[in-house]
Amino acid sequence: MSSRSIPDEGRPTRSGGPHPGVLAIVSLGIFLASLITSAILTGGQTFVSPFAPPGQVAAFFQQNVAATRVGGMLQFGSAVPLGIYAATVYARQLRLGVRVPGPAISFFGGISAAIFLMFSGSLTWLLSRPEITTDVMLTHALAFLAFISGGVGFVIGIGLLIAGMAVPALILRFMPWWLAWTGLVIAALSELSFLSMAVEPLQFLLPIGRFGGLLWLVAAGFLLPRNRAAANQEPGAHGPGASRINGTSQTHGPSRTTP
Repeated sequence: MSSRSIPDEGRPTRSGGPHPGVLAIVSLGIFLASLITSAILTGGQTFVSPFAPPGQVAAFFQQNVAATRVGGMLQFGSAVPLGIYAATVYARQLRLGVRVPGPAISFFGGISAAIFLMFSGSLTWLLSRPEITTDVMLTHALAFLAFISGGVGFVIGIGLLIAGMAVPALILRFMPWWLAWTGLVIAALSELSFLSMAVEPLQFLLPIGRFGGLLWLVAAGFLLPRNRAAANQEPGAHGPGASRINGTSQTHGPSRTTP
């Protein structure tokens, strides 16, 4: 029995699962496609803000049925690879030996962001139904709900996903230090975006978390090591003091946990 177990110990662990960087690109690409398609179908009109007068909001959706329907559909679709990304990164962080709440926080944030985005896409699709948009007040309420879920709810989830990845990556040098710190800044701004529900000028935080967060997930998805062996082989460990941490991880082996 021991003769069978020895060769297995020397074999590198296969990462398994889809590549997170590719998943992030797919999610970002579908989301951008929803914005571009909506802009084309509306003739370049700016998507109506729910803070506009109720009659103006209802008129926009009544006059742009195709743009609203396609945009909602693509927004819903972009949430699927994002949810898979969260699950893949969670499994990879555990494989890397991270035994602190970071992986669970990132998983919760990613799944929450995906669900909020699906919900917002579903509401946007509903706003393409003429039998609904004839009711001005109902249309206005659905527009606000789509904005809150696809804006604040989504960005808060993205911030948690990034924070749960960036903190362990910074401590264990799993990615360049500047990328980890950038992730922490984006995560902090994303979490502060909930204040925009009461302070409208702070809504500028939403595009920072939305687009900056998705771009960060693309970069992190390609740079996050597949396993501890790959992490230990990274030259210079991307930052000051990294050689000490790498030396410690090689001493303790793949099961070393985050300090």
